[in-house]
Amino acid sequence: MTVSEQDSTDSKESDSVKEKLDWSCWLIVASLVGAFGSSFLYGYNLSVVNAPTLYIKSFYNESWERRHGHPIDQDTLTLLWSVTVSIFAIGGLVGTLLVKLIGKVLGRKHTLLVNNGFAISAALLMACSLQAGAFEMLIVGRFIMGVDGGIALSALPMYLNEISPKAIRGSLGQVTAIFICVGVFVGQLLGLPELLGKESTWPYLFGVIAVPALVQLVTLPFLPESPRYLLFEKHDQAGAEKAFRTFLGKEDVSREVEEVLAESRLQRNIHLVSVLELLRSPFVRWQVITVVVTMASYQLCGLNAIWFYTNSIFGKAGVPPEKIPYITLSTGGIETLAAIFSGLVIERLGRRPLLMGGFGLMALFFGILTVTLTLQDHAPWIPYLSIVCILAIIASFCSGPGGIPFILTGEFFQQPQRPAAFIIAGTVNWLSNFAVGLLFPFIQKSLDTYCFLVFAAICLTGAIYFYFVLPETKNRTHAEISQAFAKRNKAYPPEENTDSSVSDNKVARRPEQDSASTLDNYVKNGIV
Repeated sequence: MTVSEQDSTDSKESDSVKEKLDWSCWLIVASLVGAFGSSFLYGYNLSVVNAPTLYIKSFYNESWERRHGHPIDQDTLTLLWSVTVSIFAIGGLVGTLLVKLIGKVLGRKHTLLVNNGFAISAALLMACSLQAGAFEMLIVGRFIMGVDGGIALSALPMYLNEISPKAIRGSLGQVTAIFICVGVFVGQLLGLPELLGKESTWPYLFGVIAVPALVQLVTLPFLPESPRYLLFEKHDQAGAEKAFRTFLGKEDVSREVEEVLAESRLQRNIHLVSVLELLRSPFVRWQVITVVVTMASYQLCGLNAIWFYTNSIFGKAGVPPEKIPYITLSTGGIETLAAIFSGLVIERLGRRPLLMGGFGLMALFFGILTVTLTLQDHAPWIPYLSIVCILAIIASFCSGPGGIPFILTGEFFQQPQRPAAFIIAGTVNWLSNFAVGLLFPFIQKSLDTYCFLVFAAICLTGAIYFYFVLPETKNRTHAEISQAFAKRNKAYPPEENTDSSVSDNKVARRPEQDSASTLDNYVKNGIV
């Protein structure tokens, strides 16, 4: 064997070892436990209201008649039901606005722990609403559950982004999307008439929410805090080193600590950025615009309309009412499989192709769905083609657009900017969610079978935007991603004016140095 072949073999073995170290046991446990008690509940609450719709409306009518002596009129009942569905998004917006305040004081991990209190209290309120005869308890519980979702969908992606090595940052970030899909599927499964989707047991559908929250509450305390949070905001180097060792599964974490310390030194005069400051900053203008477009496309693409109103869509497609719950269950299965596929290929294909391809395919299938719904009475097989289109739309969404927006929000911004960025992303996310939940029935009523052309146009617009604006962020540092946007921003922040590859090389050559001498070396060589 020649020297070059030996070096190549050693390099491959080294890469193999690195890959194994990246996926440490504790890193996997942290992602699974964090997602099970957070994004899983968000997905579960998106779908859980579908199956017991008739029973909940009947409960509203009985409660109203008992109080007022006459049945509830249809318009009031429709309004109450719309509020029950859409108030989840209002709670999500409130939760998003609370994240920065709670996260600054408690950190990422403890924010997730405190958030379990919202989930458990909401579960108790909703589960006891029927027995108490108070439909207000169900509505308030949905609001509190929205607060939980708003906090979870900001704190969890930040936590996963900050504990993962950059080589697997995308795959680990997709855990958020995978568990949203699993939550949707479990909500549909438990809503079957054979399980909890009966008139006597529907409150237990909402009581189940407490289980994932309790699992996270008793498990997460044994896992470390985000090492980047400990170094940047708590200046706890010993704690950060311990966290890095746990998550990376190795003893020598000097390089990782030195990289974060170097970034901290470069940003030593930067305070935690407010939302207004982030919006005004010329250095991140296109990052903010891209996050807003991504989150708006994520919610306005029409998938929430399918999640919230699957039963009525399948009814219009000609599916017999007794078969609808089982057809609906297939959508959750497709979602989960597509999200897992995305997690497996995202580090090979990258974020950009999956995002553009997902939205492009959604636009195509929304167009076909419009045609099939319009012509569904012309042949007996056309309604089933409508179902195939719906499943294809769901698969296209979960293969890319379903999880990548949360990953990009963490990747676009530096540590001091990240909480404000997630507030902006979350605000757009939940306002768009609320708009779809509230307006889709009226859009469907006005445009009938052409309503999905609106979503096709949004998906196509998003795909075109990403083609022209979005850079690939796969396996790139935050400084490199900022540099990719710098030309479009026509401004470059002076504190990041450093060649990250030089930085990486210096760290790689001198792993034995302590952090102080490494930072002195940066200063001497004019990098800072």
